Amino acid sequence: MVPKGSKAKGFLYVRGSGVVAGLDVARDVFCFGGSNVRFEPFVKDGSEVESGERIAKVEGDARVILSRERVALNFLQRLSGIATATSKFVKLAGKTRILDTRKTTPGLRELEKYAVRMGGGYNHRFNLAEMILIKDNHIASVGGVAKAVRLARKHFQKTVEVETGTIEQVKEAVQARPDRIMLDNMSIDEMKEAFRIIRSTNSDIEIEASGGVTLKNISKIAGIGLDFASSGALTHSVKALDISLELESNSDH
Repeated sequence: MVPKGSKAKGFLYVRGSGVVAGLDVARDVFCFGGSNVRFEPFVKDGSEVESGERIAKVEGDARVILSRERVALNFLQRLSGIATATSKFVKLAGKTRILDTRKTTPGLRELEKYAVRMGGGYNHRFNLAEMILIKDNHIASVGGVAKAVRLARKHFQKTVEVETGTIEQVKEAVQARPDRIMLDNMSIDEMKEAFRIIRSTNSDIEIEASGGVTLKNISKIAGIGLDFASSGALTHSVKALDISLELESNSDH
């Protein structure tokens, strides 16, 4: 339908309030390969926007714009959705830092973790080599929290974190002295008790809440005084921010 050499100009609009992330990715999609397309953002990644707001202009070869529209919007909407969700957590978390997890879309981890940062969050480890997180299956396979931490220290010189699901495991973990203790799927009361035990014994160990961290309970979790709260939902099941490209009628320019 679109003849070669046709020109087009349009604007990207958000259809709901949120936080933008991925404008550089959208630009790279539209302009890939030296295409005759110009992309001009009106805001920066990390900006809060309102429904109906223009966030960018795209102009140039109409066939290129139309063929790449969906890919650009897929990236932009998903990354903006992650940034928006993260921002909601951050606003309720006070001094407790919001973390992502490795529950990311295969091939897109770097971009999705970037979006978390644009929403005001922080990144947990990117990969297995960056830090050790001793989880329940590791503990079961070696026979206990203390032994797992000891073996990790023997073979690894970076950060060691251990997951705990009970108060007894917390007590064992404190004695093993990891760098960070994760409180996994604990109730608020259990987290309060775990926090008391850890801080009364060692003020240097970082404390992270994980599992069941939601917008409904993040304020209570943060009120305990934990260092971190992590949520896989930031990346594995987030709702995309609705963004559309609207081209001007060809008769208008």
